Order: sequence, then C-alpha cells, then structure tokens
Amino acid sequence: MAVFKLNTTDGGQFNFSLKNDADKTLIKSEQYNTKAAAENGIESVQNNADNASRYDAKASDSGKFYFNLKAGNGQIIGTSPMYADAAARDAAIAETQKVAKTASTES
Repeated sequence: MAVFKLNTTDGGQFNFSLKNDADKTLIKSEQYNTKAAAENGIESVQNNADNASRYDAKASDSGKFYFNLKAGNGQIIGTSPMYADAAARDAAIAETQKVAKTASTES
C-alpha cells in the first residue's frame, strides 16, 4: 500500500514523500517550518491528486521528464523524481492519481 512518509530534517524542518507499494518515490514536497504545515501539504496532495488538471508534465533541460502536482491556487505541492522518458513520467502520474487519496501517513 502507498504511504506518505513524513520526515524531519536535521535543521528541524519537515517534508514528505509519497511512496508506492515498491517503496519508490512518486512525489516529494518542499520544506515546511512546522509538522502541521507538512500535514496540511499531505492533505492537499490527497485532495488534488485525482484531478488531472493539477498535473504539470515537464521535461528538464537535460532531457529527463518529471511532473509537478499543484493545488487549486497553482502552488506546487509535490514534485516527482526525474524519469528517462515521458511514458515513465506519465505512468507515475497515473499511479499518483490512483494511490494518493488512500495512502496512509508514517512519521
């Protein structure tokens, strides 16, 4: 089952990643100053992940592919790792849409 992993950095900030069943990262968040803010970020991912219009599929200057998941206000709430091709990126978007809403959270 997919899971949000909530992490604390050495500097006392918080971030999260959404991992699939195989423990591969689908998206990572920005750094948050508080745990509550990071938890709100997770909730925002869960609320927006099944909306295809919230995904911004991109290609990097180095020829790798990735996506950003955005909230309704346009703010990026998660960024994927880099993928070798657009098909892999698009498969990761589909998986994120499928698993994010029901993923549990681990600290």
